[in-house]
Amino acid sequence: MSEEKRELLAKLKFELAFVEDGGYGRSVRTPHEATSVFQDSLTCLNFGDPLRTHPCAECSLMQYVPESSKGEDVPCHHIPLDEKSRTIATLDAGEGEAALKWWLGHEITRLEGELAA
Repeated sequence: MSEEKRELLAKLKFELAFVEDGGYGRSVRTPHEATSVFQDSLTCLNFGDPLRTHPCAECSLMQYVPESSKGEDVPCHHIPLDEKSRTIATLDAGEGEAALKWWLGHEITRLEGELAA
């Protein structure tokens, strides 16, 4: 179990660094298209795969998705990011990025504490 937590911790740290480095800004290749949180990051199993050949159920982020949202087209956009259960799907881009950073930092700290114990 701790190996899974270490892998998840590494994934969340990568995602936080990606967000903080402006990773979800407009793409140079397709500036007319908005980017999609999680989907347009290397943390996504289907990154760069327009056919989305890997089921989202295989993603480690699914443990954060409420049961009622696991059937959504992009389940990771339904992860509750704060005490109000706001999600990427319910927030605008600016609010979403701030909430995402907070959530990632919170989860990283929590996992680091669990692994240290």
